[in-house]
Amino acid sequence: MRALVPMAEALEEIGPLPDGVSVELWDARGDPPGGGDGVDLWVPPFPPIPDYAIPLSKLPQLRVIQMLTAGYDHIRPYVPDGVTLCNAAGVHDGPVAEWVLAALLAIARRLPAYVHQQVSGSTAREQSDSLIGKTVLIAGYGGIGQAVERRLAGFEVDVIRVASRAREGVHGPEDLLELLPRADVVVLALPLSDRTHHLVNAEFLARLPDGAIVVNAARGAVVDQDALESELKRERLRAALDVTTPDPLSPDDSLRKLPQLLYTPHVAGATTLTLPRVFGLVGDQIRRRHAGEPLLNVVAGPHDLGPAHPAHPAHPAHPADSGESAS
Repeated sequence: MRALVPMAEALEEIGPLPDGVSVELWDARGDPPGGGDGVDLWVPPFPPIPDYAIPLSKLPQLRVIQMLTAGYDHIRPYVPDGVTLCNAAGVHDGPVAEWVLAALLAIARRLPAYVHQQVSGSTAREQSDSLIGKTVLIAGYGGIGQAVERRLAGFEVDVIRVASRAREGVHGPEDLLELLPRADVVVLALPLSDRTHHLVNAEFLARLPDGAIVVNAARGAVVDQDALESELKRERLRAALDVTTPDPLSPDDSLRKLPQLLYTPHVAGATTLTLPRVFGLVGDQIRRRHAGEPLLNVVAGPHDLGPAHPAHPAHPAHPADSGESAS
């Protein structure tokens, strides 16, 4: 069984592998080492590349794509029939939730302004806001959203939960617009799809009360940035963005200059825990694949993949010939 990973650090973190498994480095540029024949599992690099069709065309026997991210909207349209796509759900929940709390506290307590004062030498003091007593609406109550709520415990906030479907204690998307006037904070932790593209538009923002904070830890395109910029320029709303369109923002983007905005260049999940945790998952997936066990975090494609090491490895079957169909 052959697997390709995008960086040398992966080889240190994936852990022991069974005999017969070969793991090689490939950053999706140029040709795969030794050619792409026989590559069963591929880990694409991060940040995302412009066109996944090119590297995928070089891996004719590929059966599994293991992402380093929870989001997979950027690669899903390119996944061939018969190939299973797995994401890294759960790996980044804690670090991203920490960033959400850090951003919220920084905005509420005016920390960016005091950082500027530290450099300028100013000693001006003003009252700050507080999270105490606020209502926090979490849009996207999956792993990250739940991790955010756990970290909000103790801050004396009320939490409104919104997910893709209603269930006990959790609202469905049909309730979202009616809930917004109650929200002092909106945390975006939902996947990008046709339904969520520019979900946060002018109407959405207009329903929020004055002074509300919008925190985007999801995908840049979930937010209509022109509509958000308009509200920020009026100083009616505040925002924290870790993801944008484009991502990252260009150095001269007008959003960067707005004091109502706290911006970080897609680093919410980038901590010292990231590589050990994400490549630990990759190692687990490789071992599962080799043993014929169910893979974790399957988000598209067949669940039952058959053997990772066919009886005639010199002539492995192409996924299209396996008789399996995408679910």
